[in-house]
Amino acid sequence: MAIKVKCPTCGRLTEYSPENPWRPFCCERCKIIDLGAWADETYSIKGKPVEADDDIDITEDSLATGEIPDKTILNEK
Repeated sequence: MAIKVKCPTCGRLTEYSPENPWRPFCCERCKIIDLGAWADETYSIKGKPVEADDDIDITEDSLATGEIPDKTILNEK
């Protein structure tokens, strides 16, 4: 017997079982709505901001060696 759970998107009761290909959602539409919310950054996981690639100091030496220096080491000089 499958358990019933509330769809995270619409709240409708749905089976949480292998027979439901969209579990824990009730349908593909609710699954896509949820995915869109993550893509729009409506949902997020709290944590430290991630350093973007454009914040990394890449020098000619690092391109030649293939090693990107640690930014904290660069700031200590």
